[in-house]
Amino acid sequence: MTAPDELIDEEAALVSPATGRPLTKRGEATRRRLLEAAEVVFAEQGYHEASIVKITERAGIGLGTFYLYFDSKQTIFEALVIDLNRRVRHSMSEAMAGAATRLEAERAGFEGFFRFTAAHPALYRVVREAEFVSPETLRLHYSRIVDGYEAGLRAAQQAGEVDRALDPHVTAWALMGMGELIGMRFLLWERDGLGAAPSAIEPAVFDDMMRFIDNALAPRAGADENGTPE
Repeated sequence: MTAPDELIDEEAALVSPATGRPLTKRGEATRRRLLEAAEVVFAEQGYHEASIVKITERAGIGLGTFYLYFDSKQTIFEALVIDLNRRVRHSMSEAMAGAATRLEAERAGFEGFFRFTAAHPALYRVVREAEFVSPETLRLHYSRIVDGYEAGLRAAQQAGEVDRALDPHVTAWALMGMGELIGMRFLLWERDGLGAAPSAIEPAVFDDMMRFIDNALAPRAGADENGTPE
């Protein structure tokens, strides 16, 4: 099983496992096609029923070409988890870019998260299966989200925008868990009369969730600089 620091990283140069050389632009495009095909195949069939042949057929790429980019089914699965993680974090960061306060950033970040998961429901199945297929990749997926989240909460506490009595690490995990389960219930499981999944979360559901988060994070009136009631 692959160790976290050996996993394919979006910051690392993309290298062919077959040649050891950096990928060309054309090679990067081919690798992207394989990842897009893997996202669909793993989501529809699950890890164990999926196969390299099914992935290459969907991508319209020869079987032999696959091994220029990935050396096994597990390798492309792990790369897909990291790729989905990179893209969902980008969606959240992009949405939060113009926020003036931490509470505004929370709302915008969750909007970005739900927008991405509505368009890429495979995120849920792939991440759940990673618990059994590649636990290290699962931990890396969540840790990358939490690390940035925790840093943002600490900065907001220093600015007086978030209750200083809260532990940023615990709070980051709690908020991430809330967003994931709300998305599962109201995006992944929800269906209209024709059986179609929603393209966005219901505004009333989103507003209720954000009201809960705002109340949980807001500084307490009458508390000292550590968040302790005076």
